[in-house]
Amino acid sequence: MQSAINDGDLAEVGQQLSLLAPQDAAAMLDAMDSGDRTIAFRLLAKDDAVHVFDDLSPGAQAALIKSLGTAEVVDAFDHLDPDDRAELLDELPATVATSLIRSLSPAEREATAVVLGFARGSVGRRMSPEFVHVFPDDTCATAIGRIKAGGRDSETIYTVPVVDHQRRLVGVVSLRDLLLSDPESLVETYTKAPIFAYADENAESAAQRCIDRAVLAMPVVDAEDRLLGLLTLDDAAEVVEAARDEDEARAGAREVLKTPYLQASVFAITRARIVWLFVLAISAILTVNVLEIFEGTLEQRVALALFIPLLTGIGGNTGSQAATTVTRALAIDEVTTADVLRVAGKELSVGITMGSALGLVGFLVAGIAYDFGIGTVIGLTIVSVCMVAATVGGLMPLIARTVRVDPAVFSTPFISTFCDATGLVIYFMIAKTVLGI
Repeated sequence: MQSAINDGDLAEVGQQLSLLAPQDAAAMLDAMDSGDRTIAFRLLAKDDAVHVFDDLSPGAQAALIKSLGTAEVVDAFDHLDPDDRAELLDELPATVATSLIRSLSPAEREATAVVLGFARGSVGRRMSPEFVHVFPDDTCATAIGRIKAGGRDSETIYTVPVVDHQRRLVGVVSLRDLLLSDPESLVETYTKAPIFAYADENAESAAQRCIDRAVLAMPVVDAEDRLLGLLTLDDAAEVVEAARDEDEARAGAREVLKTPYLQASVFAITRARIVWLFVLAISAILTVNVLEIFEGTLEQRVALALFIPLLTGIGGNTGSQAATTVTRALAIDEVTTADVLRVAGKELSVGITMGSALGLVGFLVAGIAYDFGIGTVIGLTIVSVCMVAATVGGLMPLIARTVRVDPAVFSTPFISTFCDATGLVIYFMIAKTVLGI
């Protein structure tokens, strides 16, 4: 298709697009640069364009709106689910977003406003407020009638929330149970206890719970347990995937690119990386200052300088491993901030175990190559550095969560730099004590 676009054979491009499923066409358009994506989108049939636009990434949707103008995408925007619509609006300039919201029908505008009313990063921002519900005192026949009446406008009908007449969540019932039941039996007979989330809860935590429990649709409620919307399994998967991409990016000292790498501008890639490099450059000054303070120690035993890369590497990697492990455990709710002492104890034990094994090797190698005074310094330093780095690395994500900062902000390079500086202090203090210099 790309060659047909390059050759200007628009008839061929339109023909190829018409043969693709909307998801495949969207994936192809996502990978194109902005100009080619605009051309290809214009060639889609109107009905196909609506479905393809729905499957595009928010970044590609925003780029299309900017290049085509709001008038040409109003229909596609109107057909988006309210949660997807809210995500797209976050990508657009305020004037464009306002214009698009005004184009919506009153009902769709109200549904979108419900989602926009919650903070970014909350599950309320990712839920769908379009759902069908039933009451526990409904007969199954009545419940099926409600689903038929409102199902076309609902995000999903396979898991149906059950609410009381004050709209408080009572449970959930599956469409399968309703269809296979005695039509005159009551819904409460088949109602199960719900796995739900509060609207102000962190979206990643709620989404991970939804995936772990294999819930097709998780009810989202307010502080008084009134039903507000549903988080579907596919939306939960998108939330978790986006969070994973962000964590991986920050662990590599960069931000997530909103467009495919080859379509991203040099400025966008630079902006995603340079802020973290400034932070790391400033933090690396600590290491330089430590070396300057212990310059006299190095002059007396020059051999000590040869082991600096080894020790800083071990400390940085140990801290990064611990931070990554605990960050992941936080993301999937295996640990909480209340487990700080347990995490500290476990990482301290791991640090001692790893440090003892590595320290023994360091002691033997350095002792044989130089002398056993140097070997003792290296062995003790490795044990100490592993203990400190593992404990600090494990606690950093918990501290971040406590102060309401994304644990991924304490990225691998940041912790590595911190461990470098503290490791050097430990190294030279041990060297001065053991070698008497």
